[in-house]
Amino acid sequence: MSGAALAHQNLDSDAFLVAYRSTFFGVLSWTQLDELWRLVLAESSASWYVYAVGEIPPISVANSSELGVFIRKLDSLLRKEHQESYCGIVYADDLKHPSFIKIFDPHNLGSTCGSSKIKPLPGWILSKLPPVDLPGAFPAPNNRRRWWQTLFN
Repeated sequence: MSGAALAHQNLDSDAFLVAYRSTFFGVLSWTQLDELWRLVLAESSASWYVYAVGEIPPISVANSSELGVFIRKLDSLLRKEHQESYCGIVYADDLKHPSFIKIFDPHNLGSTCGSSKIKPLPGWILSKLPPVDLPGAFPAPNNRRRWWQTLFN
């Protein structure tokens, strides 16, 4: 099987990637974001992986203290650096019972709404599924790889 066919098969069969590519709902207001964080932190049996996209994916879930620190610090960063009256950079698979949350970096938004064929990866993900290396699963377009390969030759 070719590398492209193998990569396509993995994108279609890995539970994390299937969930990543499913339908998400935007958290439009800061009040909605407060409620989302409350729901995540309120689950007594929470098993959330905290994944900074581009870093090595975690192999274990965050404990409640780590999750609380992450949410508190990330919330502060988003409000400071995304100086808008609306949120619009956080997406959840379900706003009432979330199990997968994408958080986009305010400094790398591109077209998160889907109007572009090339969408930026989120900066962070909270997931109840073990994450996979997203940059490895969605490599740069061939034209960028060719550019990089010829840059120093």
